[in-house]
Amino acid sequence: MAQAKRDPEGRRRAIVEAAAELLVEDGGAELTHRRAAERAGVPLGATTYYFSSLDELREEALRHLAERIEADLRETEEGLAAGASKSETLAEMLHAYMSDQARVRADAALFVAAVRHPALRPLARRWSDGLVEVLSAHTDLETARALSLFADGVSVHAILHDEPVDAAFVTEMATRLLKEVGE
Repeated sequence: MAQAKRDPEGRRRAIVEAAAELLVEDGGAELTHRRAAERAGVPLGATTYYFSSLDELREEALRHLAERIEADLRETEEGLAAGASKSETLAEMLHAYMSDQARVRADAALFVAAVRHPALRPLARRWSDGLVEVLSAHTDLETARALSLFADGVSVHAILHDEPVDAAFVTEMATRLLKEVGE
């Protein structure tokens, strides 16, 4: 992942991506300028040149992870718009997300950071708040909130159990919640 000397933005991006990978792998407990530089394939001085503190590097890495959430929300929105059954489409998408340990661990890194640093909470809430917004186009606000809370719960399950909740169960619960509004 080494960057050319004359590509400062590419070098900075490589450092942020490396730090994000480290956050996902170990929750940030082992994030250092040195480890980020090694992962990015840049000299140690590059990390301190672009990021004056480890907190600044961590925050940029978390912002990078949060940007992936925005892409996931757009994908969810497109999937729901195209799917015949909202509950089945939502369940399939949730199960696919929960089956991707890297994505689940990335969200966990955001949650942990938000607990430790309240200023980062808006980043961590992007998924649940965004999901409510997306789902509100397909159901009432209360049901959208209930589905988002359910998604948060099954995500925590996937983090703690290293496996997703059974797809049939996710489909059943999404169907029950959406049935209240007449899917």
